[in-house]
Amino acid sequence: MTRLSALAVAAALLAVGCSSNSTSPSTSTPTNPTFTAQISPANEIPAITNAESSVTGNASMTFVTTKDGAGNITSASVTFVVNITGMPAGSTVNIAHIHECASSCNGSVVISTTLTAGELTVSNGVVSFTKVNPNADVAVVQRILNNPAGFYFNVHSTLNPGGFARGQLQKVS
Repeated sequence: MTRLSALAVAAALLAVGCSSNSTSPSTSTPTNPTFTAQISPANEIPAITNAESSVTGNASMTFVTTKDGAGNITSASVTFVVNITGMPAGSTVNIAHIHECASSCNGSVVISTTLTAGELTVSNGVVSFTKVNPNADVAVVQRILNNPAGFYFNVHSTLNPGGFARGQLQKVS
């Protein structure tokens, strides 16, 4: 009888091993959602018309989140990758961050890139930087995940301390 039980167990294990192991795709928010913003002086309110009016650029923001068992964000960091071209000679980029507001208004700063004045050098009209904010406010991150169009990325300079190029966030992944 023991030999028959051993054969039954072996057959059951073989059947389990050969069974399908497919799973349905996940519908949850990715752990590292990424957003972009096409930044332009024309998007500023009011639009920029001085020497920095021909600037173009883009920003990519990757949010690395940790969630609890219920799916609530418990911590978040943001990596910013920013590329700007067409900067006039003598321009300086001082700060950059995410603001909360639609494209029709100016809003409050909600997540900083951690960039400080004097940290960047414009070379041949180009400035690029990568910065990480390791402690993004989890409530703000959740609002961005829920409604990225309600937020914009903005870059400020000495010539335009209120911002010289901005763009609404768009979710990539």
